[in-house]
Amino acid sequence: MILGAQLYTVRSFLQTEKDIRRTLQKIAAMGYTSVQISAIGSIRPETLRAICDELSLEIALTHTSPDRILNETDQVIEEHHILGCDYIGIGSMPDKYRGLDWYGYFAEDFREAAGRIAKAGKLFMYHNHHFEFEKIGGKRLIERLVEDFAPEEMGITLDTYWVQAAGADVCEWIGKLKDRLHCVHLKDMAVQGTQQLMAPVMEGNMNFPAILKALEQANTKYLLVEQDVCQTSPFDCLQTSYNNLASLGYR
Repeated sequence: MILGAQLYTVRSFLQTEKDIRRTLQKIAAMGYTSVQISAIGSIRPETLRAICDELSLEIALTHTSPDRILNETDQVIEEHHILGCDYIGIGSMPDKYRGLDWYGYFAEDFREAAGRIAKAGKLFMYHNHHFEFEKIGGKRLIERLVEDFAPEEMGITLDTYWVQAAGADVCEWIGKLKDRLHCVHLKDMAVQGTQQLMAPVMEGNMNFPAILKALEQANTKYLLVEQDVCQTSPFDCLQTSYNNLASLGYR
């Protein structure tokens, strides 16, 4: 499994081309060998690829606007060819699809784009939060997603923190989704009094030895460290997570 950084963690430092270069230099210096492109400012894909190549950073995954995936599918695919990236992701289900009345249209709307992405040799990836684990009409949205899309049409970028926040068992869901978990987001959960906090990997209370073992058994390719909210510098948080995972032999 390849260890990477989800750039959403350092999104405040990615809004100009100069800062994108500076931030990627810092991430490469930490030891990471791949990144997920998310929440960055305007930059040509050729320029971004060149910077990453200079730093020996592989672009593992993106989070791309759902509107662009639907309406600019071929352009999005071409950009990912330039980036050398096989996984085209969305960060969440658009709000209108999250209720029982409209969920059925999600697969109807996205299946054609997902099929074109697959035909191009890439994969549409869905990133979960906790709301997908709410039962609506007796079934969770995450269950509906895997019923409505075949594994070759859609993978799942499983987010360990949000599964835990939903009260679900992370290892159980890794097992259930094992044929779709090409990329995962690793983040830990700590507590301060009664408040749940995002934490660097292995600095909170989640059972990461078991989680990592389950991911190995699922043949996951990319372990992408993410921390949406940091109590200290986001760069320090990424470094702490890297050091903890590297101590277990992950690179």
